Order: sequence, then C-alpha cells, then structure tokens
Amino acid sequence: MRDLAISLVIFGSLSFILLRPWIGVLMFAWISLMTPHRFAFGFAYDFPFAAIVAVVTLVGLFVTKDEVRLEPNAVVWLLILLPAWTCVTYIFALEPNAATGRLSEVLKVFLFVLVSAMVLHTRKHIEWMIWVIVISVGFFGVKGGAFTLLTGGGHRVYGPSGESFLSDNNAISVALIMVIPLMHYLRGESESKWIRRGLVAAMVLSGIAVLGTYSRGGLLAVSAMLIFLWFKSRRKVVFALLLIPLVPLAIMAMPESWFDRMNTIATYEEDASAMGRINAWKTAINIANDRPFVGGGFELYSGTTFARYAPDPEDVHAAHSVYFQMLGEHGYVGLLIFLSLGLAAWSTARRTIALARTRPQHAWAGQLARAFQVSLVGYAVGGMFVNIGYWDLMYYEIVIVVVACRLASAPARAVPSVAVNTGVPSVGPPRAGSAQQRAQ
Repeated sequence: MRDLAISLVIFGSLSFILLRPWIGVLMFAWISLMTPHRFAFGFAYDFPFAAIVAVVTLVGLFVTKDEVRLEPNAVVWLLILLPAWTCVTYIFALEPNAATGRLSEVLKVFLFVLVSAMVLHTRKHIEWMIWVIVISVGFFGVKGGAFTLLTGGGHRVYGPSGESFLSDNNAISVALIMVIPLMHYLRGESESKWIRRGLVAAMVLSGIAVLGTYSRGGLLAVSAMLIFLWFKSRRKVVFALLLIPLVPLAIMAMPESWFDRMNTIATYEEDASAMGRINAWKTAINIANDRPFVGGGFELYSGTTFARYAPDPEDVHAAHSVYFQMLGEHGYVGLLIFLSLGLAAWSTARRTIALARTRPQHAWAGQLARAFQVSLVGYAVGGMFVNIGYWDLMYYEIVIVVVACRLASAPARAVPSVAVNTGVPSVGPPRAGSAQQRAQ
C-alpha cells in the first residue's frame, strides 16, 4: 500500500513538473531529504524516483514558459566553483575507485542546487521550498521527540533509514537544529492559528529529539545557537528568564546514560571515539600539508592512506568534521572556497536584513534572513563534528536567502490607484500578508 501511495504521488506530479520545473525542485528535495520511498517495503524501496524526477525537471527547463535564469553573483559563482574544484581534486584522488561514486553524488547535489537557483524566483517559490524542508526534516524531529518522551530518553534518535545524509544520529541532530529556525519563520508568517500551534509543537519536539540523538556536537550546536539568539535579541533579560528554567528542565529529564555521553566532552582523552576523530583531523592536516592544492580527493579514509599520513595508522576514521573533510579531501583551496561560500551567504543575509529595514513590504525577507543566520550558526558549530560538507540541505538554504535578497533589493513596483466609494483614489503598498505581496 505504501509503495502504491508513494508511486502515485511522485508519478502523478511528473506532468506538473514538466510545465513547472520549480515543482520538480521541490519534489527532488523531498525525495532527497526525507527519502519517503524508504518507508515502503516493496518495489518502491529501491526504485529510482529521484532520477526520474531529475530527468523530467531538466527536460522541463526547456519546455516550460516560466522564467528560467541563473543570475550571477558571488554566492552563485562559489556554488559553481566548489563542485568544479572537487572535479579537479578527483583527478588526483588517493582512492580513485571509491572517489568516483562520491563525485557522482556530489555533482547531482550541486546540479539541483543550481537548478533551484534557476527556477525559484518568487516569495511563493521559496516559501514552498521552506515548507518542503521543514516537513521533510521536521517529520523526524516530531517522531524523534515523541520517541524520546515515550522512552524517557533511554534510546537514541536516528534519521531516515538507508544511505541518506541524515541517517546518522549526529547528522539528524544538526539537521533538526538547522530546521528549527525555519519553523519559527513559518510560524511568524502563517495566518492560521492551528498551523502556528503545530509549528510550535514541532519546534519543541524537534528540540527534544536533538537531545535524544545523544549527539555531543548537537549539544554544542544548540548552545551556540542559543547564545547567538541571546546576543541578537532585543529583550535579553526576558530571553534569559525563559531559557534559565526551560533548558535545565529539559536536560534533567534525560537519563544517566545521556549525561555519561555528554560528560565525555570534557574528558575526550579517555573516549575512543573522540580520539579517533582527532586522529582523523591530524591526518587531514598532514594530507593537506603534503598536497596543499588538491588534498586527497573523495573517500580517502582507507588503511593505505592512514598508514601514510595518520599519527595512529591503525585507527581509521572518517573526518567527522565538515572543515577537516574539506581540508583533507580538497586541500587548502577547497577549504577556502567552502568558507568563502559560507561568508558570502552570511553577507547576503545581512544585506537582506538591512534592505528589509527600509522596505516594510519586504519585512518577511528580513525575518527569513535572520532565521537563515541562526540556521547557519547551527550548521557551522554542529559541522565541526560531522561529515556534512555535501549536504543539499545547507545549499538549498543558501539559494533561498539569495532569492530573498534579490526580491528585497528589487525596485518597488508602483501600485495602481483603487477607486473607493468616496471617489478619492488611494495609492499605497499592499497590506502585509496579502496576495500581491506574497507574489513578489
């Protein structure tokens, strides 16, 4: 039954995708982030839904009458440069056979990130995209939060099954941290009290799910995000008074095993997992120092590579850090491109916030940019302990804030006069939340 339902939804959307490629981007993101076919038990489990949606979307770019364009700016050029550089480092990969499969995955991710930048042009487009992200990742937050409450935190929360980027407990914790600010944005923009209440419940359950992942990186990311929010808050005292009772209450509800896990942050020298990560980080530095421009290429984590570069050649680990992942796999050049992309996206968000202050009709864009900044802080801190350099989630968020900035910086459109009963024409911007404003 699940196989048929999922197939009907996806195949039923193909005709719409052909005429409206932006719908194809939404569908591809849903399949990639949520992997709904993994909830089936029959033919749909391994069916290439993503490939079919991708092909139809790409064909739709040439068929549609909708606007298809890629507006160049610093962020877009870096979104092109980063995957291009991974192609260069692939040529010099230490493990070429393993690197081939990863290169294919990464190029698919960036291809559709760029396609999304080509077809998402309106507020409606990006808010639909945000809803897809929130539902896809938030589903596991609601499910994981309820699971944590029912089990008293006695078992870990994981992401979707299969080979998803979000399967690992550390990865899903960072994803939930990134999505909670987007939930908050949607709550503020929604006119339905039931949707607002549902989003508040989803935020609370997702926060509980983060604790339930037992992710030490997730805990640090949440802490960094809360500190950032406190600094940005105009009501710091009220914000602190709310956090002081709530945070300890949530933490104290967790079992002893959770505290044992978190305490290893301070005693990392005694934790084999932590020391394995440090060994992998030093290995990445050694590879980058030996091959500063190209690094070791994708999937360099093998016994052969560690025997050559690792302080402890017997302890073979993945980088478990987005920064050392980029450094080890793509050298100092790759790391510089990656960091430049993050800084350019942050700068775009700041510009959007500044524009929104002077253009009340684009206040929504400023709120979205603030949510993105909080999300980026969670990614930057949580990414210190997870291999998430090629996550489409982060890159989709970057595209969203770029589109929001473009909309906020567009020249104000003249609003036609409207005759009223008195016969006096009235000119002014559309009311906040109106159809005209949302179409911009």
